[in-house]
Amino acid sequence: MNINILSAKSVLATLAIGIIAGQGAQAQNAPQQAVIAIDGSSTVFPITEAVAEEFQKANVGARVTVGVSGTGGGFKKFCRGETAISNASRPIKESEMKDCKAAGVEFVELPVAVDALAVVVNPKNTWVDFLTVDELKIMWSPEAQGKITNWNQVRPSFPDKPLKLFGPGVDSGTFDYFTGAVNGKEQSSRGDFTASEDDNVLVQGVAGSEGALGYFGIAYLNENKDKIKVVPIKAKPEMAAVPASVEAAKSGTYQPFARPLFIYVNKKTAMDRPEVTKFIESYLDKVKAAKLVKEVGYVPMTDQAYDAFLTRFKLGTVGTAFGGHAKTGVSIENLISMPVQ
Repeated sequence: MNINILSAKSVLATLAIGIIAGQGAQAQNAPQQAVIAIDGSSTVFPITEAVAEEFQKANVGARVTVGVSGTGGGFKKFCRGETAISNASRPIKESEMKDCKAAGVEFVELPVAVDALAVVVNPKNTWVDFLTVDELKIMWSPEAQGKITNWNQVRPSFPDKPLKLFGPGVDSGTFDYFTGAVNGKEQSSRGDFTASEDDNVLVQGVAGSEGALGYFGIAYLNENKDKIKVVPIKAKPEMAAVPASVEAAKSGTYQPFARPLFIYVNKKTAMDRPEVTKFIESYLDKVKAAKLVKEVGYVPMTDQAYDAFLTRFKLGTVGTAFGGHAKTGVSIENLISMPVQ
């Protein structure tokens, strides 16, 4: 009798070990959770992060990671095939297109919102009523390095106070756009300024120095209105001074600093992975998109634009409408009609 009981216990123990081992093997063989990897622009980050949060809530088990290495840094990863989607605050460059082509990465270019690039100063700055693009060039041109260091060198009526500049780093699409709009050539800038790919660092820098001036996307202005002050801009001396705002970007009156924002999608990844396709369809849903873009402080596209770009994605139309170069003064209507090549 005791022998039978012991035998039964041995059988049960063996079965239990087998079940546990089987469960362990099953867990090891279970498919890993698919991750949609995104990186790039800090300006586009708030939009993509908001879309990712909504997407993960609606799709249990979905994982979306959103990094911030700047537009240029994001394209480097994207063209190496490390990310499925790249956030960009400017169109892809010729050199980046060549890198993607060499790696066999075909991309779909998708405008997702409009931004007003904000020029800001410290709240204690009482002397700046507006700035012209020419005055910004005096501050930011390569020739200004080590020479334009005081406010009264920008405009004689300004006080003799130190000028301290803050701006995005060289991997930032905002840096490319600003230097192109102000100095006439992308990446053409003085180098003696405090640079960061993190716009929050720029906000803190301007907020911490009376003589500071910086620039970044409007969403970071709206989040920090108590810490910084926006500067109205005159595109030309004879024109009215216009402050950065959603309304001015939408109407096209804020020039030359109203610009489109983009995501770029790896076509093959989207074709091979249904969750990536589903994420992009959610991103370009005209009802959801307009709501989320407004919430984070940018200007939504029109319904017609969201429909047009969703169609572009579904058709898998690869290439760029910008030919490898950023353009200023591009409206939402222009974006819809510009052919992709």
